[in-house]
Parts: sequence; structure tokens; C-alpha cells
Amino acid sequence: MTTPNPNLVYLTRKCEFSAAHFYHNPELSPEENQRLFGKCNNRNGHGHNYTLQVTVKGEVDSRSGFVLDLQLLKDVLNREVLDALDHRFLNHEVPEFRHQVPTTENLAIAIWRRLQPKLQVARLHRVRVYEDPNLFVDFYGEE
Repeated sequence: MTTPNPNLVYLTRKCEFSAAHFYHNPELSPEENQRLFGKCNNRNGHGHNYTLQVTVKGEVDSRSGFVLDLQLLKDVLNREVLDALDHRFLNHEVPEFRHQVPTTENLAIAIWRRLQPKLQVARLHRVRVYEDPNLFVDFYGEE
């Protein structure tokens, strides 16, 4: 049995972005896409005001009292997520979604893959994406 680490902390940063998308799988017929995705299959798209919560975990540094430099986390989120996704049409402007349906599930995975290699001091623990106040997805990595 492992002993709990008394200095292990989970830190969450929240941000928001807006993006448009539509659901379409090119491997399916138009009828199958319509049946599976309904009104979300409209190629003109629709938008969401997403809320993103990124949780990192790590030990508290005894000198600073921080898990990591909060400015570093903010800069990584801005560069890797907000600059790439905010006010974008995901299907057309974000490489991950040129051939993948931009569901909230796939969005959470894509954000994880963008952030995970950029965080060195603290480890990425969870990516939570709210599509709206009543629907969110949690992704805990590729275990």
C-alpha cells in the first residue's frame, strides 16, 4: 500500500473560448450522417461558448508554495488552446478536426494532446470541457 503524499496538490485553471463546428463523418452516407447527428450535421455549423478546466497535479514547492508557475500555465493555455481554438470553425481551421468529428469528447482529447507535452513541472491530471452549463466531458489521459 502506498502512503499518500501530503504535498500532492491538484490545481485547476479555468478559461473560456467560443468555436463553431458541425458533426459529419465522411465515411458515412449523407443519410447516415443526418440520422446520427441530426441538426448538428448542418454544414453551416453552429457555435458554443465552451468552458475549459485544466487540472494539473504536483508537489508544492517548498520555496515558492506553488505547484507550478501560474503564468506559465496561463501562457501554455493561451498558446496551445485559446489561440488555436477561440473564434474558430473547428472543422475547417483546426487540423485535428479536418478528418475527425469535433464532438466535445474529441475536443477534450485534442486539448490534452496539445497540453500534455508542454507541461514539465506539474503533470496534467484532467481536461474538462463544458459544451454548455449542463454538459461536460472529462478526459484523464491515455492510460
